[in-house]
Amino acid sequence: MAGLQQTNSEMILLSWVRQSTRNYPQVNVTNFTTSWSDGLAFNALLHSHRPDLFDWNAVASQQSPVQRLDHAFNIARKHLGIEKLLDPEDVATACPDKKSILMYVTSLFQVLPQQVTMEAIREVEMLPRHSRVTREEHIEVHEQHFSQEVSFTFLLS
Repeated sequence: MAGLQQTNSEMILLSWVRQSTRNYPQVNVTNFTTSWSDGLAFNALLHSHRPDLFDWNAVASQQSPVQRLDHAFNIARKHLGIEKLLDPEDVATACPDKKSILMYVTSLFQVLPQQVTMEAIREVEMLPRHSRVTREEHIEVHEQHFSQEVSFTFLLS
């Protein structure tokens, strides 16, 4: 199962990101590499949960990818306490490092609201991928959030 293109945890995380950024037409996150390189996805994810922190239109329309990435990482550090684990220049490439993006998005997942709908998960299941999950799987994700354990269990078909 380790050889699957997309793990169950990644599927839930991607579902959460897509659900959170659904209202941002410039953003279409389909993976944990190229979808993040222009900085829009990070900013949309932050803005969807904390619109009070910055003007989305100003960030989306006037800044370069490196500036947008720097903006998102600084906002996350200042207002959410997430260390700047990524360098904007390393993400603003043709294919950023998947593990690094996953680590950072997981950090965001731990501090932002985590509601993931089954509809969002089904949507991710329909995305093109190289390997296909063909059997039912139970997924359990445990995250700590303000000293409260949140547990999700999904049955995927």
